[in-house]
Amino acid sequence: MDINAKSIIKVEDVTIAYGDFVVMKDINFEVKKGEVFVILGGSGCGKSTLLKNMISLVRPVTGKVLIDGLDIVTAEGPELREILSGIGVMYQNGAMFGSMNILENICLVLEEFTSLPRDAMELVAKMRLKVVDLEDSAYKMPSELSGGMKKRAAIARAMALDPKIIFLDEPGAGLDPITSAQLDELILELARSLKITFVIVTHELPSIFAVADRVIMLDKNTKTIIATGDPRELRDESPNPWVRQFFNRQADVDAPA
Repeated sequence: MDINAKSIIKVEDVTIAYGDFVVMKDINFEVKKGEVFVILGGSGCGKSTLLKNMISLVRPVTGKVLIDGLDIVTAEGPELREILSGIGVMYQNGAMFGSMNILENICLVLEEFTSLPRDAMELVAKMRLKVVDLEDSAYKMPSELSGGMKKRAAIARAMALDPKIIFLDEPGAGLDPITSAQLDELILELARSLKITFVIVTHELPSIFAVADRVIMLDKNTKTIIATGDPRELRDESPNPWVRQFFNRQADVDAPA
């Protein structure tokens, strides 16, 4: 990551709530272009909820989410379409349509956002599958793929429109350690070679230490960010003992200071 890179995402004063129940409040952070940025925290802290607000599946009660200068919170119509065409999303379970083969799943995105002829769509889809080493699986059904292959296929679909930013929700969930490590290597390769910005929701420490340039840590008690920075520095040097215990995977965890 270029430490002098400009911010491609700015989250400003975001508060998220369902009715009277506040999930998180006063959330502020920036993601730099080309960064692998991780959102982490304990169970129930709102990691995936925050991601949903960042991609306009849910809208916050207050605040802004600026993506390359455009506020996805208030954007509608052509402006929202412009923002969405510049991002890709991989959901936790892959969210592949089981009645379609992998190539058709990727082409769905191209059908939605482009006017390419069908043969061109299939060519683009095959190119994306080659990047994730699944070119031989284009005509397989999702049920025929292993867990790791499904995640790679979902990343290929997220890359369909050549996005600047890819959001990944728990990419290593359900994978064995070797497959998870291979997925980490793929993320790093894409970030470094294609200069894609990644925003990843996860609580898996090995993956966090393997890929993250920087992290924010959410806390369900204070309902806000309690730590930000390099995960190794937070593990060793955070002034908050709870943060250090989290990163060191210690069982004796007190409430955050």
